[in-house]
Amino acid sequence: MIKDKVAILTAGGLAPCLSSSIGRLIVQYTKLMPDIEIIGYLNGYKGLLEGNSLTIPENVRQSAELLYKFGGSVFGNSRVKLTNIQDCVKKGYVKKGENPLQIAAEQLAKDGITILHTIGGDDTNTTAAELASYLALNGYALVVVGIPKTVDNDIVPIKQCLGAWTAAEQGAIFFENVVNENTTSSRQLVVHEVMGRNCGWLTAATAYEYRKRLDKKAFLPDIRLSKERWDIDAVFIPEMHLDLSKEMARLAKLMDTKDCVNIFLSEGAGVETIVAEMESNGEEVRRDAFGHVRLDELNPGQWFAKRFTKLLRADKTLVQKSGYFARSSSPNDKDLELIMASADLAVKSAINGQSGVIGQDEDKNGKLSVIDFTRIKGGKVFDIYQEWFQDMLKEIGQIR
Repeated sequence: MIKDKVAILTAGGLAPCLSSSIGRLIVQYTKLMPDIEIIGYLNGYKGLLEGNSLTIPENVRQSAELLYKFGGSVFGNSRVKLTNIQDCVKKGYVKKGENPLQIAAEQLAKDGITILHTIGGDDTNTTAAELASYLALNGYALVVVGIPKTVDNDIVPIKQCLGAWTAAEQGAIFFENVVNENTTSSRQLVVHEVMGRNCGWLTAATAYEYRKRLDKKAFLPDIRLSKERWDIDAVFIPEMHLDLSKEMARLAKLMDTKDCVNIFLSEGAGVETIVAEMESNGEEVRRDAFGHVRLDELNPGQWFAKRFTKLLRADKTLVQKSGYFARSSSPNDKDLELIMASADLAVKSAINGQSGVIGQDEDKNGKLSVIDFTRIKGGKVFDIYQEWFQDMLKEIGQIR
């Protein structure tokens, strides 16, 4: 009889749930199956391809709760798509002529893994599904249970991805300091660039959290310390059409009135326009292994800031990105509760031999469930017509 052996890997970008999810999985397996061996592949699928892993020793298993309060991933991450053979060869993960799926499958078999937990976004979990299918076709049984993380909160059909709540809260805290830069100059423009490739949820939620925190502050308007100067003036996200001339006219009036303008901008807002402009100029648009535009190199915030600066006649412009600050945080209490519930169900599902992704299934009224891999997709659109978001846009004057 083959003895069960668990492997865990984290992949993609960071989110405030990776180390804590690892910790909870270790705690639950130690509680329910104290003799089961647990290993972690280092740096995601890269570590799997290279056979680079570590075994969780007993002293760590007994103190795994400490991981609940740490950000990042103790196992490390990478962006590797096993079906992108050319990229895997280019990066030296496999040799020319080798199939990354086969190499990964052989490594899992060599290590005796019977249960694999992947913690990542839609790319991570769909890659895990492809791996499980490949193994099944080659006569190797592997239970794969994914846990969804992404600060973008854009995985279909999952209502709330792990780490997203915390990222919004941390982005708000980040801007609480940055907004004070509006005192360094007359006609100051501050652009807060928030992560979110295709989905504006994080930008919207960060703005909402910031304004909730702003409501708790006391101000002294008689000496220019007014709430209006510290408030948000615009929120730009991919799901909203931007009438640039109309918005600039509105924001120009605000600049004249309060001597500053504060904008929350999703990094994915206007990307198609920027890419089209770059390609028409013969500039290279670099993409990652999954075909995604490298947004950190594209710099949407700077692109928009140049145009805003001119149209608003700003004396000084500051663009600040909260992404790395927010995504590297340890989880807040709300996220930690969801992390624990998700990891607990992941372990239960794995022990019962049921593969899938753990998530609040929107087709089941948000019930935490084991979702079939075939239903997992990326690029979920943020519903801009939700009452809380519409109310916020009305309060800041962006819509009437």
